[in-house]
Amino acid sequence: MEKQQFKAESQRLLDLMINSIYTHKEIFLREIISNASDAIDKLAYTALTDDKVGINRDEFAITITRDPENRTLTVSDNGIGMSKEEMIENLGTIAKSGSLGFKQAMEKNEDIDIIGQFGVGFYSAFMVASSITVISRKYGEDKAWKWVSDGADGYTIEETEKDAPGTDVIMTLKADTEDEKYSEYLEEYEIRSLIRKYSDYIRYPIKMEVTKSRPVEEPKDENAEGEENKAPKYESYTEMETLNSMVPIWQRDKKDVTEEEYETFYRDKFFDYNKPLRTIHYNVEGNVSFKALLYIPGKAPYDFYTKDYKRGLQLYSSGVLIMDNCEDLLPEHFRFVRGVVDSQDLSLNISREMLQHNRQLTIIARNIEKKIKSELKAMLENDREKYEEFYAAFGRQLKYGTVSDYGAHKEATQDLLLFYSHKQGKLVSLKEYVDAMAEGQEKIYFAPGENKERLSKLPQVETLTKKGYDVLLFTEDVDEFVPQTLMTYMEKPFCNVSTEDLGLQTEEEKKQAEEKAEEMKGLLTFVKETLGDQVKEVKLSSELGSHPVCMTPAEGMSFEMEKYMKRANPEFAFPVGRVLELNPEHEAVQAMQKAMTEDPEKAKDYAKLLCYQAQLMAELPLDDPYAYTELVCRLMK
Repeated sequence: MEKQQFKAESQRLLDLMINSIYTHKEIFLREIISNASDAIDKLAYTALTDDKVGINRDEFAITITRDPENRTLTVSDNGIGMSKEEMIENLGTIAKSGSLGFKQAMEKNEDIDIIGQFGVGFYSAFMVASSITVISRKYGEDKAWKWVSDGADGYTIEETEKDAPGTDVIMTLKADTEDEKYSEYLEEYEIRSLIRKYSDYIRYPIKMEVTKSRPVEEPKDENAEGEENKAPKYESYTEMETLNSMVPIWQRDKKDVTEEEYETFYRDKFFDYNKPLRTIHYNVEGNVSFKALLYIPGKAPYDFYTKDYKRGLQLYSSGVLIMDNCEDLLPEHFRFVRGVVDSQDLSLNISREMLQHNRQLTIIARNIEKKIKSELKAMLENDREKYEEFYAAFGRQLKYGTVSDYGAHKEATQDLLLFYSHKQGKLVSLKEYVDAMAEGQEKIYFAPGENKERLSKLPQVETLTKKGYDVLLFTEDVDEFVPQTLMTYMEKPFCNVSTEDLGLQTEEEKKQAEEKAEEMKGLLTFVKETLGDQVKEVKLSSELGSHPVCMTPAEGMSFEMEKYMKRANPEFAFPVGRVLELNPEHEAVQAMQKAMTEDPEKAKDYAKLLCYQAQLMAELPLDDPYAYTELVCRLMK
């Protein structure tokens, strides 16, 4: 029996596939089982036109046999089998796959689902096996053949005996080392776990003899003391058991799946014991076909807003798990969604672990994004209570998604955002805000700060409220970035009441304000000289309503943004200049002006006190709280 060499370009290629392509050794079992499923599919298809096959569809199965003593793990199928020539062609030629050719020939038949496409999965077994023996008999032939290889040195083929068509893949596992415990792949629990993880939805039963226990019935001795309290005895026995589910829930028709089944699947698959807020189960047929089962969780995981959280959907190809967290299928702004996607149309690369970033994958991802958006929008419009429950958990993520990548995804998220309306006293969408705008209002006003109660008392908010205008109250760090990214919504510009001109003055009012400022120029100079570097500028304002003063930033950055930058990156944060605005109509400002001539020192105290007041209203820290306390006490004498 002559040893033959592999038909690949070099032994180096086989070594690469064995040692480099796959990142997890456990993948080998998935690959071998998938090959077995392909072989059964081929014979099942043959049986449609050949009465001589003699096997009913429910008789097809994949069997796993463990032999810890001899360190062998065998995967057997009653599929189509291989001839000697096919063994040489498929097992002796690296990256040659009979499944791919068969799939191409039969691609019009919807009942055939061939998993393997590139013919390299078989060689993954060499990651855990020191040698592999394949015994196979092709359907329609009397002879069986044995293929044996210990890796890159080549292989041998000889005639052997086999009672029925099918294939046995016998893997002799490597010896354990300090770093690798290959014997774990002979343990019942580990095999069960791997099948549940990777091959649970293979359409044929995967069977294995498992050890179970049962109570032993013993004759009772009524005369014996304590017989009723005697602990029961158990005996061990073995039984052939089907390890996989076979039919995934997403392959079933929606009308045949109960809400309880959806929830049970969600809990078991994603280890979340809270009910999902929404279940999205749909199929897409077309140039790219796929099935998806998506869930919108009810609560955010504890690590959701951390770098440790893994986003992505579980990706299957014909029921075989390809990737646990496929990030390419789920955009960052919808990272909270959990679920599975299954497609026969995905092109897989040589390792079957990494997807080619091809057109099909892109189309699926775009479809999923549109579907999630439409479902969230439907929830917003038709089930507001549930949507606000969702928004409490994941609203911040939608805001992050809006501002990320310089607003590249804002079209997908802007209609889903909610902010608190000062006028309406509840959360509103941007569309709801614009639709409810008062006559004459041309801007979307917002006020950033730490809490709604304080923001509602801002002088600018008070002024706008008197005009009948609404103000959105921003209380999260990310909120202020949203209008900076959107710029406008429904052609309405955003306006930060703390940093921008409210646009309420007519040209005549502006002219009167300029004349007033000129008239009170002496007071403005006096206050600026008194406060020194505490403020960058002192000016008059006609938009303060009942308040004597307010503090506004000199530059475009708001005080809230200043605080955020200090927290995010203290090293590069810089203070925003302060502008003290005075209300010339307020009695406190008029009293300070009067004191300038009657008691200049008291006027200075008034100026300092009003500056402190403005800082407090703007939620700015006082540089010297003790000086403020002493000043108040002095003025109270």
